[in-house]
Amino acid sequence: MTKRNQILPGEPFPLGATLTDEGVNFAIYSENATGVDLCFYDIDDPTKETHRIALKEVTDYIWHGFVKGIRAGQLYGYRVSGPYEPENGHRFNPNKLLLDPNAKAVSGIIDWNDALYGYEVGHPDGDLSFSKTDSAPYIPKAVVIDPSFDWQDDKSPKLKYYNTIIYEAHVKGLTKQHADIPEELRGTYAGIAHPVTISYLKELGITAIELMPVHHFVTDRSLRGY
Repeated sequence: MTKRNQILPGEPFPLGATLTDEGVNFAIYSENATGVDLCFYDIDDPTKETHRIALKEVTDYIWHGFVKGIRAGQLYGYRVSGPYEPENGHRFNPNKLLLDPNAKAVSGIIDWNDALYGYEVGHPDGDLSFSKTDSAPYIPKAVVIDPSFDWQDDKSPKLKYYNTIIYEAHVKGLTKQHADIPEELRGTYAGIAHPVTISYLKELGITAIELMPVHHFVTDRSLRGY
């Protein structure tokens, strides 16, 4: 085991990948798993697995470990072993790479392929069958991030919650048809930050803006047409 691969027990919280000066703490919840492998992928070639480490520590169904030497930008995923009993709701399949449900960033999009399914597509037993095909080349990878941010001279207004007026908005819809915003910025995050938008919100007395879901999403295979 190289220094880069050295793993310590780590902590069960917080869930996800937490960056420190020494490395990264990984934690993932699974009540019925019998084994969890943490898999690392090449930044330049996300289909290439560079190495994997078995998480041995389990606290209240949370599998965890601290891996020294891992830095921001590292791509990773999980392979989880356990019972494959579809009739009981268990579909553990370590041939399938899993995206960290607590990932703070995701790299890539799903490349729809039969390998993504835990069962063999077209098998006579349908979804009761078991697929041994590796799904890693077709699935996005989670990314270790550095959460620090230089706010420069910006300061929080520190308004009390009872004085807060929240404006809920859709990123695209708020500015897409606004004639006073440059066309190339309409419907974008930059359009929301444009002085015209900010002035409008302030005139309304808005103190905070809440964006409707802006997280990573998947376009279903049937909608993609294959």
